[in-house]
Amino acid sequence: MQKKFTEEQIIGILKMQENGVPTKDIIRQHNISEQTFYRWKSKYGGMDVSEARRLKQLEEENRRLKQIVADLTLDNQALKWVVQKNEFSLPAKKK
Repeated sequence: MQKKFTEEQIIGILKMQENGVPTKDIIRQHNISEQTFYRWKSKYGGMDVSEARRLKQLEEENRRLKQIVADLTLDNQALKWVVQKNEFSLPAKKK
């Protein structure tokens, strides 16, 4: 069973540890694995909620830009292939 935690919830969970609550208690209370907790800590540690939202926006923008680059690269390769194919199929011009 996988739960979906919001950035606000994750940051709240991490702040509990910063306030002195033992990690094992936090993990047990929120029913998450130790690996998940430390993965969250490496990604969201020291952030507040507004920074986490901004991080998510930047990751989404980065994903969209990478998709645009991939699409343009594919279009470019297709056009090069068409041009190359046409060069070989055109008859030689007479002088």
